Amino acid sequence: MKAAVCLQGSWTKAMNAHPDINAINASTVAEMPSQGRPIELAILLFPGFSQLALHAFLEPFHIANTVMRLKLFKWRIAGFSTQPVEGSSGISVAVDVTTDELNSRSPSRGPDHLIIVAGEQVGRRLSPQCNNFLRMIARRGVPISALGTASWLLAQTGLLAGTRCTIHWSRLAAFSEVFSQPDIRDTLFVKDGQFSTCAGELASFDLAVDMIANHVGGFTAQQVCRHATVEGQRSGTNRQTGPTGLAFAGVSDKLLMSMRIMDENVECPLSMSEVAKRAGVSRRQLERLFAAHVHMPPVRHYLRVRVEHGKRLIEGTSMAIVDIAMACGFVSPSHFAKCFRLFNGVSPQQCRLTVPAWVGPGLG
Repeated sequence: MKAAVCLQGSWTKAMNAHPDINAINASTVAEMPSQGRPIELAILLFPGFSQLALHAFLEPFHIANTVMRLKLFKWRIAGFSTQPVEGSSGISVAVDVTTDELNSRSPSRGPDHLIIVAGEQVGRRLSPQCNNFLRMIARRGVPISALGTASWLLAQTGLLAGTRCTIHWSRLAAFSEVFSQPDIRDTLFVKDGQFSTCAGELASFDLAVDMIANHVGGFTAQQVCRHATVEGQRSGTNRQTGPTGLAFAGVSDKLLMSMRIMDENVECPLSMSEVAKRAGVSRRQLERLFAAHVHMPPVRHYLRVRVEHGKRLIEGTSMAIVDIAMACGFVSPSHFAKCFRLFNGVSPQQCRLTVPAWVGPGLG
């Protein structure tokens, strides 16, 4: 109760001191954290974590505290030991609290939200200690957010079974092949019950702003975007990369629609007549659109889409080449190899030789 009174007083002072806040009505006071204390975030880092994802996620909370002149949020860096955790850029971050310390606390004294930030070699990071900790946090009902490749960790624990989720676009193909239970979406971020997953990198900013809006209200979220010189808050339902024809946005809705249809039908390719029908154009119109804007026939573009999907599977999984060929709609490995060499200049086997040694059964 005292904490709530203190925070209420701080909010009043902030309204008197901040000209922008003076302009809002009294109902905005309802945007304070309901528990009357700062919302505590625990940021669990794994070696090789993305520095961009970490800071894109954390900075909006710092900005929220700054622009509202209140300690709305606080955070601590968590690790599996007291040793600093080195990120992908070689910069190490000090650990404030270990997972054992978090594990030993009573639920009432634990964090309000756990955020996981991982890196490329995430597939081999799920130790028994990590698995037990994540499951314990989940049993306590603590909301869990995974940034970028950290979605892979949650999927490995089984916590994402039947859950809508996403991962960085470069891993979507591998993720969908390795894990069959999650409901995978090609979006910036997805919130489904207790779990939130995010594409990572700059999409981490969008997830953070969404969390700020949900916890302390839309006005604060708007002020964060304004301070960060971001035009507006992006919806989590936005596609990460758009269809392969993103560069042609505004040129032709029918062209974009046909490209999206191709993107969504890789394993069982459609005929050009069927693509044209679903896009609402004649086959001749479809060919003219591709000739004018893509400078290649639609059938060749479709082939490239399927080959690129296969390349992502080669680079992100340990699937056999024959299985990858089937997953990309090719009737035989030899046909896949011929088309793959046409677009990439090397065979699928040669491409696999360039994959980092840590890529094992599913992303490392």
